[in-house]
Amino acid sequence: MPENFTATVTDKRPGYGQLLRTRGAWTFLLPGFAARQPFAMLTISTVLLVQHTTGSYGTAGAVSATTGVSMALFAPFTGKLADRFGQRAVLVPGVLLHTASVLLLTLLALSDAPLWALFVAAVPTGASTPQIGPMVRARWGVKLQGSPLMTTAAAFESVTDEFTFVLGPLFATALCTGVHPAAGLVTEASLTLVGGLLFAAQRGTQPRPSRSAGDVHARVEHVSALRVPGVRVLIVAFLGIGSVFGGMQVALAAFTESIGEPGLNGVLYGTFAAGNMLSGIVCGAVAWKIAPQRRLLLAYTALAVTASGLWAAQSVLLLAGIGLLVGTCIAPALITGYTLVEKLVPPTARTEAFTWLTGAVALGQAAAVTVAGQLEDRLWDGAGFLVPMGGTVLALLLLATLRSRLVPPSTGLTVARGVRHRVPVSVD
Repeated sequence: MPENFTATVTDKRPGYGQLLRTRGAWTFLLPGFAARQPFAMLTISTVLLVQHTTGSYGTAGAVSATTGVSMALFAPFTGKLADRFGQRAVLVPGVLLHTASVLLLTLLALSDAPLWALFVAAVPTGASTPQIGPMVRARWGVKLQGSPLMTTAAAFESVTDEFTFVLGPLFATALCTGVHPAAGLVTEASLTLVGGLLFAAQRGTQPRPSRSAGDVHARVEHVSALRVPGVRVLIVAFLGIGSVFGGMQVALAAFTESIGEPGLNGVLYGTFAAGNMLSGIVCGAVAWKIAPQRRLLLAYTALAVTASGLWAAQSVLLLAGIGLLVGTCIAPALITGYTLVEKLVPPTARTEAFTWLTGAVALGQAAAVTVAGQLEDRLWDGAGFLVPMGGTVLALLLLATLRSRLVPPSTGLTVARGVRHRVPVSVD
């Protein structure tokens, strides 16, 4: 058992109380929560400001999508650098660059700059978005290596992410509509700067860089997370999950607009998010006996089945009920996927692996928003719900076909056996 793990070992049932009593956890949880909040504010703040200055939701959505795609493409590179050189070495310059990029985008929008200038500024804004969530997960991996609390930690982070994505847009919308259209982005930049630097200052809990001084095994141990077959399978699965988020956002807005009740959009999406949060809490409190790769397949099957029923909902109550079920199925799939990273990926590449998965969700969401918007314009109201169905079903087929790649590799060799026991000895 790692020396950092100090939760009560006599309690066989992992729980949030045990998790939060882990020594040093709060030193990175509190600044980590403040630093990841801007991530959920960036998209909606960009949309509201650019729409205000250009008068076009299409332009605003395109600029916002540029930040999302840039983030998805550059996030794994950021994670790889963090694994090799340390989180602080990547975070400090990244936070400063992101703050400057957001403020530049804000000034360009307010000064009626050409559209191309907004797109140019959106690229570094998205690319430099601090990957706080994956870095927090990597720190949990250091603290809880080999502990049954890893699933609980994955659930805790999933619930925290969901809470962030509920609170962040509400906060940003209130600032942009009640204070000034630029207030959302300015606040996002400020929180990123303060929270990111405070998080980076917590050196004691960050994973050891693979290129640390005196580490004679660094060149041997460092392997790109993308070279692990299981990670590539998980990326496809997370792309499908991203298609649910993106498709739901567009299709719910179109559905409520078509029935003359646009105000219900927030209620319906909130129901979907509530299902995600509640199932995440439950998932982290359960002492699972089912292997994680099997658990992922079961959860993803349930997700694909429920998502396939969205397009058939013709009433608000039915759509709310199905949306609640879809949200309930997302958290177990996400949590189990993140848990598998700890088993599949060596410690020197885990931050990179987590950023690949986070980026996959963002990329799937960006693609789904685009496709669902086209379907809504060209077909019928609610046609955007076909995107979550298609995305999850295709991902499930690949997941079922390649499920053997999610089985963790053997880490030891049995060198001695008795009649009723065996002694595994780790091979370095």
